[in-house]
Amino acid sequence: MNPTNPKITEAANFLRERIKKEPLIGMITGTGLAQLTDTMDIDQTIPYEQIPYFPKSTVAGHAGILLSGSIAGKSIVAMQGRFHIYEGYTVREITFPVRVMASLGVKYLFISSAAGGLNPDFKPGELMLVTDHINLTGNNPLIGRNSEESGLAFIDMTSAYNKDLIALAREKAVEEGITLNQGVYVGITGPSLETPAETRFLRSIGSDAVGMSTVNEVIEAVYSGLKVLTIVVITNTNLPDCMKATSIEEVIANARKASPSLTRLLTKIIKDLEK
Repeated sequence: MNPTNPKITEAANFLRERIKKEPLIGMITGTGLAQLTDTMDIDQTIPYEQIPYFPKSTVAGHAGILLSGSIAGKSIVAMQGRFHIYEGYTVREITFPVRVMASLGVKYLFISSAAGGLNPDFKPGELMLVTDHINLTGNNPLIGRNSEESGLAFIDMTSAYNKDLIALAREKAVEEGITLNQGVYVGITGPSLETPAETRFLRSIGSDAVGMSTVNEVIEAVYSGLKVLTIVVITNTNLPDCMKATSIEEVIANARKASPSLTRLLTKIIKDLEK
């Protein structure tokens, strides 16, 4: 769906004047994953506070910078850091950058984030390819959208995570010898981490990893017609019978350790991406 909100138009026009080439790919990096942009040939670095109506990052591990440039010859606009419900932002504010990216002409949205592992076969520092999600945030960015813009908000979500991108990610992981788990991501609000009882519940409903972002951004991206690929880093393991205390410092440290593998994988995926 094409955005008609004047705030989106103003933000997109601001960026369009500064970005040298229309971006093919939008990228959102999560907690501790700013290194993903180290392989970019960067032509513009824009702090979020300079972009009209952009929220501000308030969480450790989120730089709050928008980069434009390229990887493997593909034009990219990348967010170093994202926004969360637990920061006090509305779901519309959280997904505002996705709508701006769509307005800029982005066709693919690559999302990365830190997540707690619910599947006992996953180890901290490994990657998980998201094949589906469960939205337990109690929010949805499309609420009220029908009255605001033309087009229905009752979008189909059966293939929210693009099957061709999933297949490409699996292929490149094998070629690179990277362990790439796959599974269902469940989104919660946070900021408190899960109790043992909550962890048992999340596992019982079919979740393999849990985090405090991603799901609403994906919904917005699907509404905007973007093809989505999401890979999360398992930063800690949530097993209800042997849970131990987890700190944000541990989450950031494990995310950073996994960044080289994730960067290598995404670079290979981008290289073979169709324009």
